[in-house]
Amino acid sequence: MTTYVLTAIGDDRPGLVAALAAAVGEHGGNWVDSQLALLAGKFAGIVQVDLPDEQAQSFLDALPALAEEVGLSVDAATGGGAVAEEPRAALRLHLLGQDRTGMIREVSSALRSQGATIDGLRSWTREAPEGGGMLFEAEAEVRLPADADEDGIRGALEQIAAELMVDLELDAPE
Repeated sequence: MTTYVLTAIGDDRPGLVAALAAAVGEHGGNWVDSQLALLAGKFAGIVQVDLPDEQAQSFLDALPALAEEVGLSVDAATGGGAVAEEPRAALRLHLLGQDRTGMIREVSSALRSQGATIDGLRSWTREAPEGGGMLFEAEAEVRLPADADEDGIRGALEQIAAELMVDLELDAPE
């Protein structure tokens, strides 16, 4: 079996996931993992698939037809196998505050400075109650190095939260 990581993007419309899943299935593949989203009228996704070695090239050759048929542009990269990693602790981060430029840059820089890795991130904006402008909200799953000082990470993030004037929670995952 060959593992591929597919990135897909197209104008939102019914049937995009079905078309991609059909292409995987027609080539004897298995849909292993995915994260799909709709943003600003665009459908975007990243999908891990496993394909029999003898079907891999045929599958890759079929991908451009998805753009023509349903408007879904798909790129494929060979997946790197499982990576043995040192044990890592996990934390859940939640941020809420007035929307302003640079919030993700500041938080991600603070995490990087502590050796943390962002495994998942979702962010969005919404109207504040009573006409208070726009709020920015984000949730992230964060992995810490085995030797990480959790208090140091909390301190770095609390400093950023104070500078950005946002509420920031950092908890163990549920």
